[in-house]
Amino acid sequence: MRQEKSGCPINLTMEVIGDRWSLVILRDIMFGNRRHFGELLENSLEGIASNILAARLKRLTDSGMITRTADSAHKQKVIYSLTEQAIELVPIMAMIGAWGRKHLAVTPELAIRAQLLEEGGPQMWEGFMEELRYLHLGHRQNDPPPSVLDQLTAAYLEVAARERKGG
Repeated sequence: MRQEKSGCPINLTMEVIGDRWSLVILRDIMFGNRRHFGELLENSLEGIASNILAARLKRLTDSGMITRTADSAHKQKVIYSLTEQAIELVPIMAMIGAWGRKHLAVTPELAIRAQLLEEGGPQMWEGFMEELRYLHLGHRQNDPPPSVLDQLTAAYLEVAARERKGG
């Protein structure tokens, strides 16, 4: 068993998600609905190397943040899913995005989801977490609300198209 440096909750959290790539992978699974290795690799805006992606996926699986299951549609593929632990990071991801929008030089198309999550607040975060529980954990939704993931994706695509046309 691995010995942690301290029992501090911030330290222990950073031991699990503290490196750059782990958060980026969780972001891509969470907000991009990328569930296969190839999707995560090919669609990485930051250009993650395949060996780093494989190592981080293993680390996230070992730490209980994601699961991997065989893809019945493709014999050689696996599907990565968020666990409840990872889904509960939605408010933290929203706050990281809000902080980044406030303090860093972000691009409009990559900041729009953070803006919507910030403006939507805890009510939107909870709706998104319920949607992720349905998508990744198979939880039944009694009366599914409008899709937060679809709303975030549509806003991203709209701003990206506008930016390509020159603003």
